[in-house]
Amino acid sequence: MSKPQHAAEAVASGQAWEAFCDALKRSGQQILRPETPEDKLHRAEGYRYLTRLLRIGLEMHLEFADPDFPGFFAPSHETAKIGADNPDNLYLMGRLNGRHAYRIRGERGSVSYLSFGTQKGGYETNGRMEQTGFIDLSTLQVQDDGQFEILLSATPQPGNWLRLEPDSNAVIVRQTFLDRARERPAQMRIERLGSGETPQPLSAARLQQGLENAARFVEGTATLFANWAQSYLPHSNTLPAADQALCQRVGGDPNIHYYHSHWALADDEALIIHLPRIPECRFWNLQINNYWMESLDYRFHRICHNQHSAERDADGGVTLVLAHRDPGHANWLETAGHGSGTMCLRWVGAKEHVQPLTRVVKITTLAAGFAA
Repeated sequence: MSKPQHAAEAVASGQAWEAFCDALKRSGQQILRPETPEDKLHRAEGYRYLTRLLRIGLEMHLEFADPDFPGFFAPSHETAKIGADNPDNLYLMGRLNGRHAYRIRGERGSVSYLSFGTQKGGYETNGRMEQTGFIDLSTLQVQDDGQFEILLSATPQPGNWLRLEPDSNAVIVRQTFLDRARERPAQMRIERLGSGETPQPLSAARLQQGLENAARFVEGTATLFANWAQSYLPHSNTLPAADQALCQRVGGDPNIHYYHSHWALADDEALIIHLPRIPECRFWNLQINNYWMESLDYRFHRICHNQHSAERDADGGVTLVLAHRDPGHANWLETAGHGSGTMCLRWVGAKEHVQPLTRVVKITTLAAGFAA
């Protein structure tokens, strides 16, 4: 029996759907790992996290999966989050075939930082998303009216060129805001060059493959970042530099130096995070996440500060305070009802990577001052 015939029978009989549901069921094992929080909030958020990953996975592997007719979708956003998603970012993703050529056309907007990276791999396959090409605002040629064009191909092109390898399968766009309320995001679209074809109706084979890939994406992503969170537990309430090579292997921006860790606070405690100085850099921020490495709900809570929002200390450094209730400090970070979670600091394009200093104190002592 040929593969299309097998797929048609699997879809028609319901076998493909049952296999998809069985694969999703396995993902729930990551929420019940022995080291994960057992409180009701984290358990509820854990299972919601899986539904969010499923929404992303279906967009990625079914709705926007055709590299012949690519379009941009959001792989992380306000209600679907992966791996310490940056609250100051607008993410876009397009699916590619590295053996083809593509063009991105857009209008630059006014965002503080804009980068484009092509990648290969995926969390549903080998747990990696390795970069194959990169361009950002420092080298992007933009016309006076804000318009730009980028060619994506295996062979170098004049102007803005984004490198592809035969195994390249996606382009990731990061737009980073200093002040989301005032800055305009870039607008863009992507197209394959030289196709001359029209999209075909959905086939059983495409549906079956999309469901299989989406289910693998949910399980692979949940497993990867559960492993990361577990690795942070031994240095809870400190903020060491992450393994930068590992961050790059899973799709990190090469301009970013990452710090990841775990935090846990009693009701009467606060975590002071002190940046002794702010180096020359293109951007920095610090964010608070739940255990599943989802940024806490930044629509309704202050869980992140950057160089625009954070108030400087008298000596030029920055002190941030994570606490369950308002400690009366300008740089308060909210726990949003969580007793523990993860956190992330980014230096973007920094001349040096300043190590943050942390300490846990009683909230009642904060009135005496915030000097680290």
